[in-house]
Amino acid sequence: MKVSPYLTFNGDCKRAFQFYEKALGGKVEFSMTMGESPMADKTPAEQRDRIMHTSLRVGEFVIAGADAPPEYFSKPQGFSVSLDVDDPAEADRVFKALSEGADIKMPIQETFWAKRFGMLVDQFGQPWMVNCSKPM
Repeated sequence: MKVSPYLTFNGDCKRAFQFYEKALGGKVEFSMTMGESPMADKTPAEQRDRIMHTSLRVGEFVIAGADAPPEYFSKPQGFSVSLDVDDPAEADRVFKALSEGADIKMPIQETFWAKRFGMLVDQFGQPWMVNCSKPM
């Protein structure tokens, strides 16, 4: 079994995943708009550029997402995408990259469990935690 985060957006999924691709050093492997889907003829014209599904590979993991239909979108809450980074310098780099336009909840810093740990809600409203663990 694999567990992968699936992020929902309100029209800015494409822009978010372009940002994540750069910030996380990943690669968007697939992306389809509503207008490119088999349901295009049933999709209102103003929604055809919204993302039906996209996936970003980061190392061995995949983060996927889509633009929710406007009537079903709700602000993300009650979770964070947690990134476990091996190198403190890379943790700092990733946190700084994700911080662009973000609401910093906890600046990246050393904690009792981590060489580096920080939390933020990015410019697209998605919550993230960046962690670089200490040996226990």
